Amino acid sequence: MSALLVPSCGVWFGAAANPLAGETWDEALPAFESVLGRTVDIAHYYNASPKLFPTADMIGRAREPGKKRLLLLNWKPEMGRTWAQVAAGDPEVDAAVDAQADYLRTTFPEKFFLTIHHEPEEEVRPAAGSGFTAKDYAAMYRRIALRLKAKGATNAILVMTYRGTPYWGVQPWFEQLYPGDDVVDWIAEDPYLFGKDPEFSGGMAQAVNRTQKAYPKWPGFYTWATTKHPGKPIMLAEWGVSDNLGEVKRRAVFSTMPGQLAAFPQVKALVYWNETDFDDIGATQLKPGDPAVDALKTALKSPRLKPPAVPK
Repeated sequence: MSALLVPSCGVWFGAAANPLAGETWDEALPAFESVLGRTVDIAHYYNASPKLFPTADMIGRAREPGKKRLLLLNWKPEMGRTWAQVAAGDPEVDAAVDAQADYLRTTFPEKFFLTIHHEPEEEVRPAAGSGFTAKDYAAMYRRIALRLKAKGATNAILVMTYRGTPYWGVQPWFEQLYPGDDVVDWIAEDPYLFGKDPEFSGGMAQAVNRTQKAYPKWPGFYTWATTKHPGKPIMLAEWGVSDNLGEVKRRAVFSTMPGQLAAFPQVKALVYWNETDFDDIGATQLKPGDPAVDALKTALKSPRLKPPAVPK
């Protein structure tokens, strides 16, 4: 594993295990792992300022004896301000960022993945002065990232997380979202496979590098990322396979994963979104006894996907 948490071989497999049937977030993760029959490499949680993170439960999962999980923490630091206000130096937000940096330095010094305000595309307001332009987002991200590092939180491995769909990729401001190679360690997208539309219901190759006939200028997220920012490791920070594909198709997606992902060597982490009902995507939940679960278990044992052990 590199200093930026890139596995030396294989691919990290993680999960955002959403609470099901009255579970807490803390209870949901071991329940998901019991279905999968293994400990996840990455545990994914969501946070917002001014509450400090990781919480005691999150730290407990990262440090649980014999489990060796990395944390992926999403963070919205704006506290009701616009991106432009944060970028300009809002005093309350700056103070919260400083407190967060001190907390990380003293309470959780281990390396972890940190996403600053994931999936910004649908929140962009392109009009000048809106406070939410793509350039405002990039400036906000940079200020938060650089301030964290300056205050001693050097253990945060920074992830830039996009929705990653063709519709957003062809927007004239899309390129302006990127905060810069000097502050971004990993690039992530959040693709899902669902429904009957053949452009959204294929295999993992389609999820990683989706194109659509309606947007012929978009080359696919993987192609875009590796062309514009070569060398950056790529993460699927949220992905899932909906049960509305049908069990045969769902099983096929998982069973063909190793072969399909071989064409995308910069993909270094897969973080599954486990949920009973997710927007218009449907249920991505992995259930005990599902044939798809057995197919996923087999796929994760393949040399292409099996990563090294997470060191402590």
